[in-house]
This record gives sequence, C-alpha cells and structure tokens, in this order.
Amino acid sequence: MASVGNRPSLNEANSRDPFNNNSYGTLEDSSYKLVNLPILDVNDFNERIIRAYEDGTAEKDLPADLPVARSIVPAGTATLRDFSYIAPEIPEYIPEKCTGCMNCVTLCPDTAILGKVTSETQWEKNLNGIADEADQQMFRKQWAEPRKYYEGPKKKIGEGGKFLIMIDPSKCKGCAECVTVCDDLALKMIPKTDELMTSIRKSHRFFKEFGPSDERYVNDNLLIDMMLKEQTHIYVGGAGSCAGCGEGSALRMLCAAVGAKHSNNWGIVAATGCNTVYTSTYPYNPYLVPWTNSLFENAPAYSMGLRMKWDQKGWGEKPLWCIGGDGAMFDIGFQSLSRLLASGMNIKVFVLDTQVYSNTGGQASTSTYMGQNTKMSVHGKSVGGKSERRKEISQIAMMHPRTYVAQTTTAHVNHFYRCVLDAMEFDGPAVICCYTTCQPEHGVADNMAADQARLAVDTRAFPMMTYDPSKGNTIKERLSLQGNPAVSEDWWTNPKTGEQVDFIDFCRSEGRFAKHFNRDGDPSDVLELANLDRLENWRQLQELAGLLDKKKPAQPTKPKATPVVKNGDEVPPGYGLGTKIKYSAGTTPVSGVVSSMDPVILSLDDNTELQITVELLQKAIAQGVVAKH
Repeated sequence: MASVGNRPSLNEANSRDPFNNNSYGTLEDSSYKLVNLPILDVNDFNERIIRAYEDGTAEKDLPADLPVARSIVPAGTATLRDFSYIAPEIPEYIPEKCTGCMNCVTLCPDTAILGKVTSETQWEKNLNGIADEADQQMFRKQWAEPRKYYEGPKKKIGEGGKFLIMIDPSKCKGCAECVTVCDDLALKMIPKTDELMTSIRKSHRFFKEFGPSDERYVNDNLLIDMMLKEQTHIYVGGAGSCAGCGEGSALRMLCAAVGAKHSNNWGIVAATGCNTVYTSTYPYNPYLVPWTNSLFENAPAYSMGLRMKWDQKGWGEKPLWCIGGDGAMFDIGFQSLSRLLASGMNIKVFVLDTQVYSNTGGQASTSTYMGQNTKMSVHGKSVGGKSERRKEISQIAMMHPRTYVAQTTTAHVNHFYRCVLDAMEFDGPAVICCYTTCQPEHGVADNMAADQARLAVDTRAFPMMTYDPSKGNTIKERLSLQGNPAVSEDWWTNPKTGEQVDFIDFCRSEGRFAKHFNRDGDPSDVLELANLDRLENWRQLQELAGLLDKKKPAQPTKPKATPVVKNGDEVPPGYGLGTKIKYSAGTTPVSGVVSSMDPVILSLDDNTELQITVELLQKAIAQGVVAKH
C-alpha cells in the first residue's frame, strides 16, 4: 500500500470500491488511478427513475444506486413531465384567423405551442396515412393557409404551404400569454373537458408523427420563423417555472437562436437561482445541451475554467453560455463577471433581469428600481421602498476591454434574436441583459410578461441598446439605441392618446409600485425622483450614442405627473428664485436656473423644464442630482 508520510493513501479505497476516485493528488501519490464511471443508461433512467417519480413511489422504492446517487439527469427528460392537471383552461387554435405571425410559438415560456409548415403534397400524403377517417378529417380541419406560407411560396416554388399551430396539452400551464400576444385573435382560452383533452392529445400525437417542417417555406430573413426549424428545439419544456414566466420565454428564445447556428453542439453554465431550480427539479431536465450548475456567485469563473478546457480539447468554436439572474450577476457574482469580461475569453453571458432575487422570495437587488416595494426594501411610513438608484450593468460592462453588450426583451423578438446572433459572431466576451417579467414579484397577471417588457422599453424603465466594439473606435460609433421609441427625445408620446409616457406610467401598471399612488392616483414624491433617475439614465445613453445634439426642445412634464408645492415645505437654504444650478443629466451636468418657487420649476439650458415639489428638490439635492452652480 502506497503512503504519503504518515498518511495512508486513499487509493486503498479504490481496491475496495472501483468508483472511489479520491486521492491526495498525482504529485504526491504515484499510485493514483483514474476511474471511468459507467455512462448513464438513459432508457433505464426514463423507465425506472422517472416512472417512480411519476407514480409517487421514488422516495420509498428507488435504491441509492449509482444512477440515482450521482444526481445526473439526462438531456430532455422534462419532455416526459405532465402539467395538464395545472390549469382549468387551454388555448384553442382558430386556423381561419391565423396569419402565421409566430408570436404565440416564440413567446410561450413552456414550449407548449409549436408550429409546423409543410407542402400540400406531403400534407395530403401524411393525412392519408391516418387510418381512422374521423381522426383524419378532425386533423385536416386544423391546418391553415396563411398568405405568408401559402400564396407567396406557391408563386415562387409552385406549391403552397400548409401551416399548423399545435398545443401540447402536457406542457401548457394555462397562462394565456399566447392569447395576449396574438393580434389576429387566432387563439382563445376554453375550459378543459375530458373529451377535449383526448382530442388534443390525439392531434398532438399526429403532429409529432407528421415529420419536421419543410424548410423551403421558412424564410431565414424572418428571425421570428426560427422556431419552425427542428434544430432550434433545444428547450423542450416541462420546467417547473411559474405560469407565464418571463425567464422561460427568454431561455427558450436564447436556446433557439444558438441552436439555429450550432444545433445541440454548445453548453451552459448556470448560476444558482430561479433558472436552475425550475430547470433541474430532479429528474426533469428541459435542455438538450449539456449544462452544469455551480454556486450562486461563481458561474463566470466556472465558465472560464470550462472554456480553457474546451479550448485545450480543440473545441474553440463550441459556444459556451453563462446564465444567471440579476442577483448572481449584478450582486454576489459581480466581481466574477467583471473578471470574465476583462479576460477577453470567448464566453457569452446572459442575464435574466427580474430586478429582484426571484428564487428566494423577491428580495431587493442592485437591479431593483428606486421606490420598488420588495423584501429588504419594504414600503412603509418612514421609507418609500428602495432608496438606492438602480445599477446599470450594461453601462458598466461597456467599460470593460472589447466586450459586446446588449440590453433587450423577449417582446422585441427581432432585436432579441439579433443580439444573440451578433454576440455569437463577436470574437470575445459578450453580455446580454434581458428584461424578464416575474409575475409574483412584479405584481402582474400571468399573461402579461411580453406586454410589461414592451412597456418597460416605452417608458425608459429598461432601454434597449447594443454596444459592438467592431463597429468603430468610439463609443458613439459602437453604441446603438435603435429599437427604442423616440430615440432623440426624453419621453415617447403615445400616438393613440397623444400623451407623454414616462416611468410613472410603468409603475401604475405593476403591483410592486402600488403603494406610491394615493386614492386619486397621484404618484408619491419618491416616484417622481425615480422618474428623474430613469430620465437621467436615458439621457446618459443618448449622450454616449451622440443623440443629445439631435434632441428637440423638451416639453414640460405632463400635468397628471406634475406635483405642486405643499403648504409648510421649507425651501432648501441657499435656493430661491434665480438661483443658478447644475442638473446631472447623463455624464455631463446641464446648467440651469430656478425660474419659479410656486411651484418649483428648474429651467435648464437644454430647454427642459422640470416642475417638482420642494420636498423632491430637497431629495434631489441630497442625491447630488441638483447642485448650486
């Protein structure tokens, strides 16, 4: 028996147990032996282990053998998970109204809606293969002929395409997101019945047996059609996320975009958080690519080690994505993320930004908005929610050497896909921060993930951007705000109402800000200050992108969001009518003057007028937003 000093070699254990691979290390113990563990038997896992969990007998009957004890989960096992008992309703497809926009397929967080397009010839052939005449007619009626797939291709290749949207009854959680995003009213929620569910299950089986989509009908220039291709189906559904989860949609779309280029030849390192909990509830795994979960704080560092190993093996072209929430990337793993970006290594980072620690109950993070009512920053008599301003991870990432950076949302499908595709093309580190609605912590309905993400962009709560170092030598050349409404103005004006839309409008739509409005709907002073914070962040981006010079003279704040001086407020010492000030807008303060004290109006040299209360002026001075000039 080999030994190191007075310590016995742990290789003695190997002679008793061939699967014990412990040792003091090869530099000290020449008897170290490499042990190869047997490959997991996937069929056994599916038939024995998953069946035991489905039957509720796993805890009692499964032995602690090698397949179970290692906690390894094969790829795609979540496809066997059944959520059909969750919701009382399920979407119904109305083919005659469908235009084939693919919004429902793209934004479903659970892979519960799939699309397929096939030629008329193949369609007829496959239908004739269904033995039962009644089943054949039932399935035939479900197909549509949208102009997008039928008339155009018929002129081009001589044969139109038949299109179908199919509901997977085992994956649908009834969130109704698909119904909300369908502008053509081609989907509606209907009550479940035993007869209906039997019919849907039968149709879904026919759908799977029909074969893949005919790619002659898939336009590669239309990124939203991406999920018609089989290689994009990397996230199979069956994850334990909440109904309508914004993160689920983001992960599906990320997997689709990477899968479109690399199929399943890539990998994921996931930081502990919501995304790892609902995607690794043993024995269910929704991914068809290898992925691993390290600690909460070190996913970027773990990714660096894995990247080095892959490069050593000659896998330099194999993409590696590091995924985590705002808690993992903004907070506890922030230093690790910074080190990754400074390394120059070809690793892509995807941040699921819910503005809270979603997994542990909605505690505040540095991504949380000012004024937001969350755990650890609860709204009360003394404190009006979170008092700190939001950290902007994208601007920080931009200051790292040669790093691609983007902010996007799933509601802006083309922008999202383009960000992912460009990040993969970029030779070096990349960070994509994606706004992801968290229904229970944001206080919104299950079907509102996309709507709230779109509103976050419209109200400057979460501006979209891309920063690509390959576009030029200056920040102005590299930074694009394309995709945001009214990019040269402070706020966007809704053309339907003629009203200016700001951060306070966003706050009105979510429960996390509800305590900031009185019975008349007037916002608190804290929200007014938060509104200024979002405007300042937007102006900073405009300045960096070279858009401040193109701005039109700003209009005064709209009346409904304009507070007035309160009786009894004391004017801050040294401030009065005519006092010259500096207002911090972006990276360059803007000079101005106090032009009125009743109400307080700050007239700035960029033709902006800000009308605020004395109390809000006091807070702005304390925050350093306003200073005497």
